[in-house]
Amino acid sequence: MARPEQQWWPVAALLAALLASLLLLAFPQQKLALQDLLNRSLPAPPDARVVVVGIDDVSLRDYGTLTSWNRELYARALTTLRQAGARAVGIDVLFDSPAPGDAALAQSVSWPGTVLASTPQLPQGPRPWNTVYGVASLNLESGAVRSFQTAYRSVDGRLWPSFSAQLARLAGVPRPLNTERQILRFVAPDASRLPVLSFRDVVTGNVRFSDLQNKIVLIGLTASASPDTTFPDARRAVVPGVELQARAVTSLLAEPLRPVALWFSLLICAALAALAVWAGGLWGFGLALLGLGLSAPLYSAGWLFPGVMASLSAIVGTAFVAAERVLTLRRLGTLDPLTGLGNRLAFTRAAEHRWASRAVRPLGLLLIDLGGFRRVNEVYGRAAGDQVLREVAAALRLGRTRRELVFRWGADEFALLVEAHSREPQGELTRLVEHLQSTFSDLRYRDIALRISVGQAVSTPQMTQAAELIEQASRDRYRMKYRLEQR
Repeated sequence: MARPEQQWWPVAALLAALLASLLLLAFPQQKLALQDLLNRSLPAPPDARVVVVGIDDVSLRDYGTLTSWNRELYARALTTLRQAGARAVGIDVLFDSPAPGDAALAQSVSWPGTVLASTPQLPQGPRPWNTVYGVASLNLESGAVRSFQTAYRSVDGRLWPSFSAQLARLAGVPRPLNTERQILRFVAPDASRLPVLSFRDVVTGNVRFSDLQNKIVLIGLTASASPDTTFPDARRAVVPGVELQARAVTSLLAEPLRPVALWFSLLICAALAALAVWAGGLWGFGLALLGLGLSAPLYSAGWLFPGVMASLSAIVGTAFVAAERVLTLRRLGTLDPLTGLGNRLAFTRAAEHRWASRAVRPLGLLLIDLGGFRRVNEVYGRAAGDQVLREVAAALRLGRTRRELVFRWGADEFALLVEAHSREPQGELTRLVEHLQSTFSDLRYRDIALRISVGQAVSTPQMTQAAELIEQASRDRYRMKYRLEQR
């Protein structure tokens, strides 16, 4: 990989870096597709402190529909969990209307380690029980639950802790309460134990207390007949809400994912864009993969990096390289490689472009023939002839004004296209011819004298196309050449 020799690259690299930085500032958020991919590919390790007790199909079969339950069942389950030494218990069920067994449940939830679910509309719970409440909302983004919050605002604007944040606090890991969305980490299943305990087994005490001792227990619906309490997660798998709440608790117990500092992201994006310009070719696509690949190790280390924007930054740099190549190819098609002047195609385009305005600004043409050039090639070789052509081209380019365009017309011929501004365009063209003859009066290569023959022509109202102007200038050039040869 080598730096291109063109002088354009430092400016292009700077522009690409600036554009990449502006794109990152405009779209700083992590893209959902990349976030989901990282979440699936790099799941959080299971936290043995979190246990889910599911109100499953077996529990509903034995105790009937949830709305018909005697709520003393919850009190009995809480008694079992308390005896087993559970550190905190969260019940992800809304007790919004009176039911049998409320007195027993109200007494049980007054235990300091209990959290009941609530809503942003009723953050302190629908029932005036002496317990702790947490808002059990889930954030749906693009049809899936991808994030959670440690707090939610109620209708009156007050900030209330979330269900998962309350449980994390009871576990001894308090987190700042805010409405900032945090990624809901996918948790790898633990093959060493059942993922969900049955609510019926907890009620009857048919569980090992060691599985519950000092654990954070979440109780909620997991039955297949309860579609209202299931949600699609980032993998598009339908998951019970209580399991998503367990993931939120697990995410809070671990170190939360933190966004990479903006200055660092800007530095990486700008560097990738500039490197793509510097490297040229297809290296930008490799840098794009590198930018995207940075997301994985940083994600594993607990950092959120805008890998998509970093990848796009390298593509931006590659786009600058491609644009330069396209422009170069277009220029090569109209450029004489030896002298750097425009070729006949460039002349044709320039003449056609200015032909329409010839009534306002007459168009003049000078065709310059370099006499003695062939003898230089014969005596000293083509390298010497090339040197003569470059020197003549440089002199023509140096002496021209904005209204004059210089082209290489043939092997030893040049053309000057002039937009005349005076009332006497013929006289203006004649003065230009005299200036050229004076400039090249002493032109020679070693012992070989060179001379120029200049044919001139000015557009007239009678001319209908640029070819007539060229024909007239050619005839005049042959006349001038013949006169010089007769001297």
